Amino acid sequence: MTPHLTPQADPAKGAAVKAADRAHVFHSWSAQELIDPLAVAGAEGAYFWDYEGNRYLDFTSGLVYTNIGYQHPKVVAAVQEQAGKMTTFAPAFAIDVRSEAARLIAERTPGDLDKIFFTNGGAEAVENAARMARIHTGRPKIMSAYRSYHGATAAAINLTGDPRRWASDNGSAGVVRFWAPFLYRSPFYAETEAEECARALQHLEDTVAFENPNSIAAIILETVPGTAGIMTPPPGYLAGVREICDRYGIVLVLDEVMAGFGRTGAWFAADHYDVVPDLLTFAKGVNSGYVPLGGVAISSAIAETFAKKPYPGGLTYSGHPLACAAAVATLETMAEERIVEHAAHIGEHVLGPGLRELAERHPSVGEVRGLGVFWALDLVRNQETREPLVPYNATGAANAPMAEFAAACKRSGLWPFVNMNRTHAVPACTVSEAEAKEGLAILDEALSVTDKHVVG
Repeated sequence: MTPHLTPQADPAKGAAVKAADRAHVFHSWSAQELIDPLAVAGAEGAYFWDYEGNRYLDFTSGLVYTNIGYQHPKVVAAVQEQAGKMTTFAPAFAIDVRSEAARLIAERTPGDLDKIFFTNGGAEAVENAARMARIHTGRPKIMSAYRSYHGATAAAINLTGDPRRWASDNGSAGVVRFWAPFLYRSPFYAETEAEECARALQHLEDTVAFENPNSIAAIILETVPGTAGIMTPPPGYLAGVREICDRYGIVLVLDEVMAGFGRTGAWFAADHYDVVPDLLTFAKGVNSGYVPLGGVAISSAIAETFAKKPYPGGLTYSGHPLACAAAVATLETMAEERIVEHAAHIGEHVLGPGLRELAERHPSVGEVRGLGVFWALDLVRNQETREPLVPYNATGAANAPMAEFAAACKRSGLWPFVNMNRTHAVPACTVSEAEAKEGLAILDEALSVTDKHVVG
């Protein structure tokens, strides 16, 4: 461990930070009196540390967004330089750093997605993509998949397919849900990837037909679903969805908020599947969240809709100069340091093989899925029946096995990404081979906890 990564203990300051948090901060997705947030003292690269002197290898990348790692000096310097030059300016003006960020993003997006609408994050990107699709087509409905997450704002939460939607499920008029492919827990009784692909496409086309194709503005998919379980689509599926959209004049929206900017070992996950959407949403890895930024990459056809007709949407901080400066530095640094290629290497040669090796040793691991630095372990009570280790959306005592697993990881210095019956391995794209192997070793030890809950 290099000296600058050595955490210095300061429990008194940590207690003060925690006290102020508990007195004034209202946390998302939480019962406020039942949580105990860790007071974080610092972070660098793939690690962060607390005020007690404990250091953690972050296998969550924050919320899967610090693709370039914490405190990358080139990005920090770019934000500092921009703050000295122009801290902020209204979005209606042409600003050099905003234009350059848009150019660099458009340079990397697939196909003709050359116009960039900036937002403050991923949910706002989905909101605006939905609005663009509805206005462009003049149709009201948008189709989205179960096992998906698209954000927590009004339209985005109703497009979301996981249980976080339920408490806000009062604006779903105009939303039609369908099953996307997932062979390990196939809703189509498929036994091969080819069967799963064909049946999922038939199911989607049948749903389109019964909903009236002329009423459907868009189909939105996470190119590789993230929080829902990192289910890579079978070969041919996304191309088949593209064909259905083309046949019925439906806008294809790919949500790359989590999967984009190197996470899958490509600039965008769509690059793996040779599919070009009409709209592509992004955030997170575009600048590793150093300053909040998201956006929509827009095709020429949809951009033309608003060439002479005003687009009815906007944000006060759209294309904020500090956020755009962070994006420019991030994208340039990722190219210079070949970080996308490094993420692909780590996935192919370290994380993928290492996680599959864990699956061979641990009966609680049902399946390993992923690519790049974007992996999931599906944990089960029985490998033959594939019964999840904990019930769907489990809480309290029902979720104890996963809570025990997470605690074991943290005791050994790994901060895990745990969701339902899964743990995800999603470190920074800059994670070294040694750091990735450190994480695998801790997972190996912690999985002995989940193995105790295996039956049969």
